[in-house]
Amino acid sequence: MKTITRTKYLNRIIELNGTPDIKIITGIRRSGKSKLMQAYMDYLKNHFKDVNIIFIDFMDLAYEEIKEYHALHSKGKYDIYMTGSNAFLLSADLATLFTGRYIEIHVFPFSFAEYCQYYENVEDKDKMFDMYTVQGGLAGSYPYKTEKDRTNYIKEVYETIVTRDLVQKYSLPDTLVLQRLSEFLMDNISNLTSPNKVSQILTAGNTATNHVTVGRYIKYLCNAFVFYDIKRYDIRGKKYLESTEKFYLCDTGIRYAVLGSRNMDYGRVYENIVCIELLRRGYDVYVGKLYQKEIDFVAQKGSEKIYIQVSDNISGQETLVRECSPLLQIRDAYPKMIIARTKHPKYSYEGIEIYDIADWLLQTF
Repeated sequence: MKTITRTKYLNRIIELNGTPDIKIITGIRRSGKSKLMQAYMDYLKNHFKDVNIIFIDFMDLAYEEIKEYHALHSKGKYDIYMTGSNAFLLSADLATLFTGRYIEIHVFPFSFAEYCQYYENVEDKDKMFDMYTVQGGLAGSYPYKTEKDRTNYIKEVYETIVTRDLVQKYSLPDTLVLQRLSEFLMDNISNLTSPNKVSQILTAGNTATNHVTVGRYIKYLCNAFVFYDIKRYDIRGKKYLESTEKFYLCDTGIRYAVLGSRNMDYGRVYENIVCIELLRRGYDVYVGKLYQKEIDFVAQKGSEKIYIQVSDNISGQETLVRECSPLLQIRDAYPKMIIARTKHPKYSYEGIEIYDIADWLLQTF
């Protein structure tokens, strides 16, 4: 199977070489965590003479005795790196097991830039972007020649998480509510959501549940990196709002594999892609609220802040004005941009930068 070097992630691990913390590589199943570890071991062998690498596979019964966490410790003698199945290494576990002693390297599925690199095609970026929107970034699906085989691979990865990993981790008695909830969230990416509202909709659809269960199961899905929880931020009041949130899917290929082309609202799919890309680039991401209007994303990294609207087609003047309106009401001087399917080079409108989504995704940061 063809592989590419995921330079950003590899460089981050190299940067942490020799630090006293345990380095933990997290991410959804099949996002490339093990391949990254292998690439790092190859790097060590090629750059350090007589390097001593101890590789422990906890699926091997020979290492059964050190599964108990007291047996795995660091006294400055070892440089420790960990990754593994979502059943045993979910995000909520890290703070409990490794308090103050770990650094997390979070791995996402392939970005659009990595997708183009894999297929060695950045010339026909519009065609590649249309393919990426449907196929997504789970690279294990790429060798399959037919759409059916590709989507079956993605479905199996997803179902393993929902029907095995989370059931095993949290001892869930029934997966029906979890499955219906996950499909609902996929179908409603970019919509404001609350456990109470979701539980009412599921119950009305003959999947009986309550807001407590829904809230707990949403947390489980986020812990397994299937969804990312994006909170709201009041731009004028400069405070976070807790009542409703948005949940974005880790990869749009999963949405297509599970739901097919039903309700294929490309504007919302593009919004999902942009959200995950912002997270991949290291931004803290929020949904902006300004008076009664909504800003799709407020992206922050240190002192940097960007206000972003995402759209499908803004070729009509009325649509462009509507998308620009919330951004023009923001009175600070931070950059403002619209990311849409323009198929044109970047341009400006009333001080707002307008990007074609494929071009923006291919930018180097």
